[in-house]
Amino acid sequence: MRVLIIGGGIGGLTAAIALRKAGLDPQVYERASALREVGAGIGLMANAVQALDALGLGGAIRALSLAGMQGGLRNSKGEALMEVPADEFSRQFGAMAVMHRAALLSALESELDAARLHLNHEFVRFDQEDHGVTAHFNGGGAQRGEVLIGADGLRSAVRAQLFGARAPRYAGYTAWRAVVPFEPLPLVTGETWGRGRRFGIVPMAGGRVYWFATANAREGERDPAGQTKSNLLRSFLGWHRPIEALIEAADESSILRNDIYDLDPLTAWTQGRVTLLGDAAHPMTPNLGQGACQAMEDAVVLAVCLKPAARPENGLAEYQRRRIPRTRAIVLQSRRFGQIAQWQSPFLCGLRDRAVRMTPRALAVRSLKDLVAYHPLSPGDRSLLG
Repeated sequence: MRVLIIGGGIGGLTAAIALRKAGLDPQVYERASALREVGAGIGLMANAVQALDALGLGGAIRALSLAGMQGGLRNSKGEALMEVPADEFSRQFGAMAVMHRAALLSALESELDAARLHLNHEFVRFDQEDHGVTAHFNGGGAQRGEVLIGADGLRSAVRAQLFGARAPRYAGYTAWRAVVPFEPLPLVTGETWGRGRRFGIVPMAGGRVYWFATANAREGERDPAGQTKSNLLRSFLGWHRPIEALIEAADESSILRNDIYDLDPLTAWTQGRVTLLGDAAHPMTPNLGQGACQAMEDAVVLAVCLKPAARPENGLAEYQRRRIPRTRAIVLQSRRFGQIAQWQSPFLCGLRDRAVRMTPRALAVRSLKDLVAYHPLSPGDRSLLG
């Protein structure tokens, strides 16, 4: 079965690897001239690592990552609101992997035959018939397969053709990200909450730290040229160590800024032989660190649903049946988490911080378990991936 995958990001490449291990014939079409992920780290929670284990990639991904991390929430003074020690985190949730996004993308690309990756292919539209799908690309080229997967991100052209154009929902805040060399280590992984602002610290291997910052802002607002770092330093002035030092360690040009979006969950992803995956299917805010993780879950479930299906339509229908309820819940949970974390009112922020402090750690851990201590495949499913 030839499967056309539109989009060569993390979700599209993982899907291609999974489909190939299931004995199918995936072909990836990416509009860019090269696969690039710059400037930011990524954390893969245990659910994503288990999906990669099913593909035989978990060991390689762990080797790129820093192990033994702990998590926590603090206020701007550095006072702990909640902490989860490293040993408890790994015991409760399983292994977590943190690395540069470019390293992850490179590791996935290396698992895919070069002949299956087609760059400079900008998708325009598809035609679907009873026995196949044809993808059309800018410049007049076309490719035919039995199935087409839209893995083309937040502003998916495949999704727009399937269900009509839907503008993503702006979450009300923007985010800055950077990866910097930083010593001394170790540092505590986690977030610091203020009023309408947050700062996250994620140590990486090789003496580097991935940091991110958020602030409530108007959609489309941008920093004046050359003033991103100075604006961030003013915004986080007086916050606990080493926040100002981490911002200072970043080159101005290396700091990325992106507005944060999601989309109200879709009730269907599939029409006939065409379906969606990853951000094309369920774009979500990054508050739970599940965007790439859910794309990886999608990829392995898609492969095990398509392989045994008598008709591709049946496999895609089963895929969306298994995936939509979980991803819908995570999109909405991540949205709510971000809304609370971005509160600006001193009164509401005080209530929020007290509530977090008073929440028993065991309850907080239990609430995360369904999210990250989750395997997307049954033992029987895993046997379908070779």
